[in-house]
Amino acid sequence: MVDLNETLSDEASAEELSLNPPCILVFNASDPSGAGGLAADTLAMASVGAHMLPVVTGAYARDTAEIFGHFAFDEEAVEEQVRAILEDVEVQLIKVGFVGSPETLATIAETATDYPDVPVVSYMPNLSWWEENLIDPYLDAFRELVLPQTTVLVGNHSTLWRWLLPDWTGEKPPTARDIARAAGEAGTPYTLVTGIMLPDQFIDNVLASPQSVLASEKYERLEAVFAGAGDTLSAALAALLASGTDLPAAASEALSYMDRCLDAGFRPGMGHVLPDRLFWAQPEDDEDDDEDGPELPADPNDFALPPHDTRH
Repeated sequence: MVDLNETLSDEASAEELSLNPPCILVFNASDPSGAGGLAADTLAMASVGAHMLPVVTGAYARDTAEIFGHFAFDEEAVEEQVRAILEDVEVQLIKVGFVGSPETLATIAETATDYPDVPVVSYMPNLSWWEENLIDPYLDAFRELVLPQTTVLVGNHSTLWRWLLPDWTGEKPPTARDIARAAGEAGTPYTLVTGIMLPDQFIDNVLASPQSVLASEKYERLEAVFAGAGDTLSAALAALLASGTDLPAAASEALSYMDRCLDAGFRPGMGHVLPDRLFWAQPEDDEDDDEDGPELPADPNDFALPPHDTRH
């Protein structure tokens, strides 16, 4: 006999879930500068309207100018985080950033295998700051374990070229399709290649499959040196895909979002410029502000914080 109360409860739960923002399981490192890592994922995904489920895979030691090192979590610590959240929350997408060890890459691959219908967006950053003896094992494990599970690979043209086409001998640099073919041989159907240098101070960004170019967006090259652009782009792309946007439109919108973040970039320290992922929340200049007369300054005592008793 059907329990009417239980049926109504299930329907109410399904309706409630449909109103929730999409949930994205994110594997990435903590970045104290806020340039990249989980900090970038959090702000970019929230800006696009997704809810992030962060799995901390390690931590950078870095400032806004350079990365000094990385401390990877034990894979068991990563596994426990994943197991706990996946037993509770249904995820719409998995996003992979820099996770620091082949062992953690194996954990990610196992997780993706257990959820074959969940898309995976993987971002490969520039690893030239890392210890040389650690880079090759990491890249080999990523190619063998994660690329076969990846739906969309995101990376800078030079980074992906050196990784996926190390023996390239063509007279011209490889195209986005050449790189997409190399990723396709490892099992990845789509690749978003960024930072392709063009004449006249422009940069091309191309979404490609091994068979064709699906989308292309050109932007004027900015003079500043940025940190965190790739994390921002891949996070926005992941959130848009999780929200149901089709891939070419999601890539175009994510690139536009990243461009506006860079255009509104700021320099919090003495190093590089960081993308302002909340540019849309900043107040706009209003030329009509003075029409009603000058605004009287607030009494500073109105906002003063009371002193506390702690002395350092």
